[in-house]
Amino acid sequence: MFGKKTLMDDLNRNLDRARERRNALVFKRDALASDVTTLSAQIAELEARLSEEKDRRERERVGSELERIKKRLKDAATAFAPGIAGLCDATEAATAFVPEARELNSFLLSVAAEVDIVIDSLLRELQRQTEALGAGHAGLGLPQSVIEVPEPPKNDRLLLLPAWLRRNKEAGKKESAEDRLNAAA
Repeated sequence: MFGKKTLMDDLNRNLDRARERRNALVFKRDALASDVTTLSAQIAELEARLSEEKDRRERERVGSELERIKKRLKDAATAFAPGIAGLCDATEAATAFVPEARELNSFLLSVAAEVDIVIDSLLRELQRQTEALGAGHAGLGLPQSVIEVPEPPKNDRLLLLPAWLRRNKEAGKKESAEDRLNAAA
């Protein structure tokens, strides 16, 4: 009997130790699960902050690009105006010899006015986009057409030369072709 009691005591001690180890492992598992949950929350917070920072930098980049585009437009318009003014002065002087030059002068003035209106409208829209971007209401990224060279608009009204200029140009082509034939003969 003495041997059975010792065996039972040993088994009880072993069972108690196994329960203690199990309880310790359960405690460690719970602690690790809590740590994993805490780390997951911290990772999610860091990812959100990183995403916000990326968005802020992208908005700054796009805002800078919009400002560069506005400056290029203003610079080009500033360079365009004196050229048109010079052309108008020259065509005005030419009207003494070619009265139809007034048509070209009128055409140049209408082109200048149309360009001025369109550029002002475009600058206002770019400014609106910049403000919306600063407020975080605009979509990020630049359209492909801003990065590539855009194709010029096709507006026949603006691109048509006065009739007398087109006729003279066509007549000049005919004369030069006739002159070539005569020279060849």
